[in-house]
Amino acid sequence: MRTRSLGPVQVSAIGLGAMPMSIEGRPNEQRSIATIHAALDAGVTLIDTADAYHRDADEVGHNELLIAKALAARGRDAEGVLVATKGGHLRPGDGSWTQNGHPDHLRAACEASLDRLGVEAIGLYQFHRPDPAVPYADSIGALKELHDAGKIRLAGISNADSDQIRLARDILGDALVSVQNQFSPAFRSSEPELELCTELGLAFLPWSPLGGIGKATGLGDSYERFGRIAKELEVSPQRVCLAWMLGKSPVVVPIPGASRPETIRDSALAAELELTAEQIRELDATG
Repeated sequence: MRTRSLGPVQVSAIGLGAMPMSIEGRPNEQRSIATIHAALDAGVTLIDTADAYHRDADEVGHNELLIAKALAARGRDAEGVLVATKGGHLRPGDGSWTQNGHPDHLRAACEASLDRLGVEAIGLYQFHRPDPAVPYADSIGALKELHDAGKIRLAGISNADSDQIRLARDILGDALVSVQNQFSPAFRSSEPELELCTELGLAFLPWSPLGGIGKATGLGDSYERFGRIAKELEVSPQRVCLAWMLGKSPVVVPIPGASRPETIRDSALAAELELTAEQIRELDATG
């Protein structure tokens, strides 16, 4: 597996988004652990999770506990894996998502994540989503405190606009290493944030990167282009999609969600698929 930079750390060019293994429609634990192990076998060294990745109100941290269990089963073979978790989102249990960016909540959430993951310091801790009720600088200030206290090794932000990225950079300095925003063939509004991350040398982690690429609905001509190139290369459209993202900028590290071993195996192979400049330009076109 090729690698890319996450601040001072090298991680696999393709990560694993673990959310589908813990929310609505999740598989049984055995299949989830098999999926995580398949990711490790494919060379994945970045696993993205969050305390809010759970289904029921009384199981906060379900996904973190699942990942910790899967990694523990691999022992030393999993020592090089960077687990990236998040705080600031809440799931009341009715299917909705709410925010709490108060510094006190983020400090408590980080402590709880440390306990569930069974680590002394979290590899990458990300502020999950801006809270309109709390000044953004206050939330990011809490991450700085956690970093200064040695609770987290690296800091990241998620669902942030360009101004918030710059503000977080001013507060966190070199401790800020990543931005995680939604980005896919069907959702490209974070292009300015991707360009800014490239300029600043921050890793850009697209969440939901496949964005329904396996379905023609809603993607129109764009889907046809991905499908045609995939047919030419004799690979899946999903693999072409991830390779396209990797080709857009050296700071991109997609984290496709998976809940089946075969899915993450196919996604991991995108790191070895090199598209031509002409193919990337074609896939960049919208409409």
